[in-house]
Parts: sequence; C-alpha cells; structure tokens
Amino acid sequence: MGTIKTTNIEPIANNGTVTLGSSGDTFTVPSGVTVNMSSATQTGVGGDNTPAFKAKSASAQDVTEGSNNLVVLGTEVFDTDNAFSSNRFTVPSGEGGKYYFTAGISSNQAVDTNKTFVVKFHKNGSEILDGFVKIRGVSANNNPSITTSSILVLSAGDYIELYFYTDNSDTNVQIGGGANTFMSGYKLIGI
Repeated sequence: MGTIKTTNIEPIANNGTVTLGSSGDTFTVPSGVTVNMSSATQTGVGGDNTPAFKAKSASAQDVTEGSNNLVVLGTEVFDTDNAFSSNRFTVPSGEGGKYYFTAGISSNQAVDTNKTFVVKFHKNGSEILDGFVKIRGVSANNNPSITTSSILVLSAGDYIELYFYTDNSDTNVQIGGGANTFMSGYKLIGI
C-alpha cells in the first residue's frame, strides 16, 4: 500500500479519539524506532506486578531441632489480592505464571560451631530446592540472618510456605520477632 508521512496527527474535535486499525489488525514498530510515552497517560499497556504480598514475623518462635519448622508470619505488611493467609501464599484463580519470592529468617541464638541453619520454600507442602539456603557455623556466629530468593513457575491454587531447619541442638533455638523474618513475592510480567 502507501506510506503516510506527517509530523502530527490530531482528532477532528478537541479531546476527541483517534482510532488506529480495527479488531484483528497488527501494528509493527520496526527495530530502532523509539516510542516516547514518558509524558503521556498510558492505559492498557504494561501491567502491575500483582498479586504481590509481604508478611513478617509478629513475635519470636521456638523451633524444634532436627525438624522442618513452618515459619509463623503473623503480620501482613501488604497483600494486593488477599492471597496470603495462614502462613502461606496461594496463587489466585487466573494468576498462574512466574513469581519472584524472597525470604529471610533471623535467629535469636548464635549458630554453634559445625551446626547448620537452613531456610527454604515449600510448594504445595513439599520441599523444593529453589530458594534453599543453609549456613554452617565455623565458629560461634551471633544471631545470623539468612536470606534467599527464587523465581518459581506456579499455577492457580499452588501455595508457597517458608520453612526453617536447624541441627543446632546445643541451645533452645528461636527465630523471628522482627522484620528480618519475612516472606514476600510478586508475579512477574512480560516473561
């Protein structure tokens, strides 16, 4: 067909609408072309990284040595889709996809020499290796904080929980009681 060359397109009426194409049409922006929308009001493009949430520990939690301990996250910082409840994030209907999760655990005790602290995500009640981090004390390490993150592919109804494990049997281990024990996540867009 033909090529239209111009420097400005405006509607006939002030504050009117200009429609490009109709249903089923495709507009292609060639490589090397810059579309500058920095000062425009943008609707229907991009998106929000939601569902999104963050929850943290409300108080110190005793943990059992030699066992996987579900981390109690009693304070919601935010939850865009009401998807976090009872210490777990559940993917809402229609929101499957890739999610970025990050978590941290703060211990109220030191890691004794040659003892292990582990923080990990569980998906649908089973341990997964994504987001599995452990530290081993070489010498007494005062009140360590451990963080981990992972990108997980999830379907609607899948749920993620945070667990803690230690073989630190020399002392009564506590975690939490502050903002350093948390789990957060959000849906990735565009990938």
